[in-house]
Amino acid sequence: MTNSQNGPTKAEVQSTELNKLPVPGENDTEFSAEEAAEVFQQNGNAELESENEE
Repeated sequence: MTNSQNGPTKAEVQSTELNKLPVPGENDTEFSAEEAAEVFQQNGNAELESENEE
């Protein structure tokens, strides 16, 4: 088997942005039940107000 230099090396492939493992917590979208309840109440009140205006 010949060592061809036409393609990227193993190190180049492993260091590409799309080939990296995600960093834990970087895109953390979790929230607590209390936070969810707050948002739900705010959205619910906004919907009730808009229904009463019609």
